Formats: sequence, C-alpha cells, structure tokens
Amino acid sequence: MSDKNRLVKSKLLRELYFEEGLTCADLALKVQKSFPLTAKLIEELVSENQVVETGLAPSTGGRRPLTYALQKGEMYLVSVAMDQFVTKIAIMDMQNNFVGPVQKVVLPLPNNPKALSILIEKIKEAIDNSGIEVKKLVGVGIGMPGFVDVKKGVNYSHLHLGNKSITRHISEKIGLQVFIDNDSSLIALAERRFGAARNETNAMVINIGWGVGLGLILNGELFRGHEGFAGEFSHIPLFLNGKLCSCGKMGCLETETSLLLILEKAKAGLEAGRLSMLTSINFDDLEVACDLLIQAVHSGDQFAVELFSKAGYNIGKGLAVLIHLLNPKSIILSGRGSCAGQIWLAPIQQALNEHCIPRLYQSTHMDISTLGLDAELIGAAALVMENFEKSQPALTAQSMGFNVAVN
Repeated sequence: MSDKNRLVKSKLLRELYFEEGLTCADLALKVQKSFPLTAKLIEELVSENQVVETGLAPSTGGRRPLTYALQKGEMYLVSVAMDQFVTKIAIMDMQNNFVGPVQKVVLPLPNNPKALSILIEKIKEAIDNSGIEVKKLVGVGIGMPGFVDVKKGVNYSHLHLGNKSITRHISEKIGLQVFIDNDSSLIALAERRFGAARNETNAMVINIGWGVGLGLILNGELFRGHEGFAGEFSHIPLFLNGKLCSCGKMGCLETETSLLLILEKAKAGLEAGRLSMLTSINFDDLEVACDLLIQAVHSGDQFAVELFSKAGYNIGKGLAVLIHLLNPKSIILSGRGSCAGQIWLAPIQQALNEHCIPRLYQSTHMDISTLGLDAELIGAAALVMENFEKSQPALTAQSMGFNVAVN
C-alpha cells in the first residue's frame, strides 16, 4: 500500500473515532478525497476488521447508504489526566469506554523531582495490568497543568527535564507515541468533540479545579496561542486582596475562585464555628474534602452554598473581561468543580449583569458539562486521535514485529 493511502486510512479511522455512523460520502468529504478512493479504502478497512458496517443511513430520497464505525477491541488508547496532586490513568477503547478500573495515583507535581519517573512507572503498570497487546495501543495522551509547549513536548511548570522533550523521554521508556497538552486545553477538546461544545464554533470552556483554567474554541478549532499558553484564566490580575498566587503574583483570579480557595475558606469557617453539616472533614485529603463540600452544596448546606456562590461571582467577574474580548456564543463550566452543578449559574450571571455590557452577553448561553470528572481523560484520549497519523510509525513497527518493549 502507498504511504498516501495509508495516511488516508489513518484519517478515516480518526474521523470514525470522533463520529461513528458516518457514510462513505460523509467520510470522503471529511478527509477531502474522492468517493471511489474512500470507498475502496473503507472496504479494505472492513476486510482488515478495523471498521464495521453499522446499518443504513436515514433515507434522503434515494438508495440508503451504509454507515460505518470502528471495530470494537482492535485499538485502544492510554489516557492520563494529571492535576497538581492526583494523576489518573485509564486504558480506553475507541468508544471512550474505560477498559478496567481507572488507576488513581497521589502524585504531587510542585517541587517533586521524582514525579516524571513515577508517572512512567505507573503508565507501564496500567498497560501491563490491562492485558492488552501493545500493538493494539495507538498511543498515550497526557493532560497536565502548567505552561505546556505542545510542539516541543515541554512543560515549563512541572516535570522538568532540562532541554529534553517530556514526550520523547516517556515514549523512549514505554515504546509508544506520547502526546501532552495543558489540562484545560484537553478539557476543552473533550467538550468540543464529545460534550457540551460539540456543535459550537465559538466557546469558552472553564476548567474549575485547584486553579481555574480556560480552553478556547475559536472558529471551530481549539486555540492554544503562539506557544500553547493561551487560556491562563487563573492569572488575570483582578483583585487588590494582597493574596499571593501560586504563580508568584498577587491578586490573581485564582486567589478568589479556585477549589483550593474554597477549601481554605471552608476550613477557616468551620474552625471559627460556622454551622454546617460538614462537622467532620479531613482537609489533608483534598479530593475527599472537595467531594464532601460538593455533596453539601447538593444537600443545600447554607455554608457550602455561600462558599461556592462567592467563588462563582468572582469567576463571573473574570468572564466579563473575556466576553468583552471574545464575544463567545457559549460558556461551558467543566472540570472537577462543575460537579457542583447549577449552583454556579446564578452568581456568575449576577456578576455578568453587574460587570458586562448587556449587548455583548445577551446571546451567550452557559452550560454545565456532562463529562464532569472524566473530561480530562476523554480529552487526553482525543489528543492521541487528533494526532493519529503521527502515531502510525510506532504502530507499524510493532505490527511488523520490531522490538518495541513496554518494560
């Protein structure tokens, strides 16, 4: 097979990952190839057991065409979602289902020189435990906080490796292609491909987590900026509160909005005697403490509601700035904090009413993500498939029997 046809096949598989149930005509349009060539390559993929026929498309007046999807059990993705403190690793199939349990690792990133070696060890462990043949693994996608240069494969905030690419280093250790990106960008990618922003061309995806990140979808594409650093929403200098931010500056949005800030205020309030159902909460375990706070919000606990409402109002003040600059059609609240649900909407809207020109936001609608805690894992998997053609040299080497070891 020619390299050109192999590349087109990769594109066809990629398109079927992002949207199953496509016809040959749909696929020809998406990969910008002729219908006869697309039909020929689809037939080959069916015979190779990588693609299956899924039935007939709805009638448009003529003969109903066949639709296609990826064959189950033929390809898998390694997905890694990192935040400052916890890393989750999952093996996912082409239908975005988890194969086995998600591995959760307590892995602090700040000032941790061993973080990268531990990460590699845990990825290997997840692959070994999955029992899946390495040749069926397409690649590894990793979402991580910090200033991530996608092209160079470098994170300037964490996992320091001198001038060497993190992606190349991990790839050499595990024998698979590796792709990294900022966590908020990958959450936006997940929402763009599979979530609340699927049909949107201009949207802002807010990642409410230990910080407050931003993924931008402009003209239907994920916008990363010149070096990949676009979307540092957390570090807009918005407050004269004298609080030191994790970035080293003072008064950033993060200092009045993040889940860490909410936990800090919850701890201080409870110690000061505030009445709440949160009578026994271990603030040393951030994940558990955050989950308990969110449960308290859903139960109507006045203190918890107050904490999230104040943070939501301050997020709204930041969004007012972005709306004035970008005039988005849609705002999606995603990430860990989005699990608190509707509590965010009223205070954010109040802030927009007070700080935004009405004509600029009256057509902007706001949604809560349906992907929740899985958004970054789904985005990391999608990152591999966005770069599917680049994954093929490693995949081909494995299928031909070259020594591409996992251990």
